[in-house]
Amino acid sequence: MDAVIFDLDGVLVDSEKMWDEVRRDVVAEHGGTWLPESTRKQQGMSTPEWASYLVNTLGAQLTPDEIAQVVVSRMAERYEAGPPVIDGAPDVVRTVSRRYPVAIASSSPPALIQAFLHACDLTSLVPVAVSSEEVGAGKPAPDVYLRAATLLNVPAGRSAAVEDSTNGLRAALAAEMAVYAVPNPHFPPDPDVLAQTTAVVRDINELPAALGL
Repeated sequence: MDAVIFDLDGVLVDSEKMWDEVRRDVVAEHGGTWLPESTRKQQGMSTPEWASYLVNTLGAQLTPDEIAQVVVSRMAERYEAGPPVIDGAPDVVRTVSRRYPVAIASSSPPALIQAFLHACDLTSLVPVAVSSEEVGAGKPAPDVYLRAATLLNVPAGRSAAVEDSTNGLRAALAAEMAVYAVPNPHFPPDPDVLAQTTAVVRDINELPAALGL
């Protein structure tokens, strides 16, 4: 293994519920209807993908660009008091970075990824941070992971990914990476996808031991 690539939401920050709450509120405010499967479907989508979904599938009366701006703006407001960092997550990144090059491959917009790195003083330790906005497709497509591996100058097949959601796990598996799952307690991944991973850890703080560090 030559590198470790982390997802952000649900792995390093406890933000999946926050994204869900903000999107639900915006859809309701603008005349849309949330569906039972909407939360799971959007996990891993890039910003253009979920914005189109909120408008074209859920019926929010805004353009995709407008609804993306509203949702991301509200998320940024919530981040102003500091990202909802998972206990111990920054120290885990520091520990792993002593042995391996590390990166972030996330569906969050670049501004929120950078807000996390800055708040946790990790900018210098994480040389690569890729948003699915910057690649061809969001998760479960492997694009964001493949791009992160390329920027680290390591083969995807020689990299490990750390993920929490069904679509994120599928993306990392499609990139042919070793996949370490930290199942999201709010939105547990599908058991059949979880069974395909290299290892399952119940807490991000268990990751270094799982990596043999």
